[in-house]
Amino acid sequence: MTRAAIAHPSRIMSIHSRILIVLALAGRSLLAQSALPPVRSIGSITAASPSEFASISSIHVLSNGSVMVNDLTARKVSLLDPTLAHSTVIADSTSATSMAYSSRLGGIIPYHGDTTLFVDPQSNSMLVLDGAGKVVRVMSVPKAQDATFLIGGPFGNPGIDPSGRLVYRTMLRPKFAPPGADGKFAAPMSIDSAPIIRFDLDARRADTAGYIKVPAPRVSISSSEGRMQVTMQMNPMSVTDDWALMPDGDIAVVRGADFRVDLLKPDGTVVKGEKIPFDWQRLNDSSKQAIVDSVRKVVEDARTRELAIVQGSASATAGSASGATTGGRAVIQMRVGDGPPAAGAPASRSGGTSIEIPPVEFAPLSEMPDYRPAFSAGAARADTDGNLWIRTSTVFNGAPVYDIVNSSGQLVDRVQLPAGRSIAGFGTGGFVYLAVRDGTVGVRLEKARTK
Repeated sequence: MTRAAIAHPSRIMSIHSRILIVLALAGRSLLAQSALPPVRSIGSITAASPSEFASISSIHVLSNGSVMVNDLTARKVSLLDPTLAHSTVIADSTSATSMAYSSRLGGIIPYHGDTTLFVDPQSNSMLVLDGAGKVVRVMSVPKAQDATFLIGGPFGNPGIDPSGRLVYRTMLRPKFAPPGADGKFAAPMSIDSAPIIRFDLDARRADTAGYIKVPAPRVSISSSEGRMQVTMQMNPMSVTDDWALMPDGDIAVVRGADFRVDLLKPDGTVVKGEKIPFDWQRLNDSSKQAIVDSVRKVVEDARTRELAIVQGSASATAGSASGATTGGRAVIQMRVGDGPPAAGAPASRSGGTSIEIPPVEFAPLSEMPDYRPAFSAGAARADTDGNLWIRTSTVFNGAPVYDIVNSSGQLVDRVQLPAGRSIAGFGTGGFVYLAVRDGTVGVRLEKARTK
């Protein structure tokens, strides 16, 4: 993976979300095992907003039933009334409000009570908003390089534990070394684990709660006359872990290798869960190839749209970058070294290295798992009652199934959402909020009963 791509995890977030949909739709559920609860539908829809959002990435349900919504695509934060019928724009990228959304992606994190943290990676700050969306104070992010991970998505949804610590997932960054004496570049080592951080906002102290397994694309580098070509080989069915912060402060880690839930306790202890019953789906070479072909189309369709943003990320992170597309390949001119330049350092346009980013390659079918992974990144969500909802690769009547696991790690329910819906968040009293994209213009928010 190139440094430009690594420096901007929000781009990876977008591609991983598309891949997740492809894998879910490509699956075929086998006969249900007797140990599995029957699949049921979600409860009745009780309220719905107009289709006024370009996307719904995260929400915060307030004590009076109002809902703060973050629209990443439109770069807008809105506050919906309890009926979801009326909204007030809290922040956007225009001068319509007193609070600017900034030119990059932002995120919201439920804070104490009805207050909300608005994360602005561009300024490396977190604005504390009251229940009406007014700024009451400003804090700095834990680490500048972690700011984008506070947005949420496939990297998990950050939250505040009962002790007031900010919990989020970050990544271990490979080092890009300058060329050796022979002029050749060495590919960075692939890293297949990522830390989950508990950050004390008052003491400004970070502790690593644990690690999860993440996909590790295989990277190779070749160079000639100052031109470096980076090739990334990915496995579209990588076995990965996922995580979610539970209401009691436990961090639930869903292990992909054997599909169980481990609990990282606030005191540092780990409680390992039992394997969750699952209808594992065996894959032959033809089904593996069908998945590769589907994912390849998703990635190739996204490359053109992503290039401009990757260039901007490289510019912000590496200090100097320019880009162009030649013959279907992305070429970025950037400096390669052990790390980005110091803040405020001038960007050098001389002595740079041209990095050519070819289309993504895929691992051989022989290296792909013989059974479809139970879930993909961004699958786990915690409700307010201490249950963990895991979006699985099982497909029933054309839509993915959520396995619901209780605080003891036991599978207690299996739920399917109506078509075109995904979970945006949970409210108290047994309610779930759904982001709906069903072919109409825009995205709307629905409130439904969990049963």
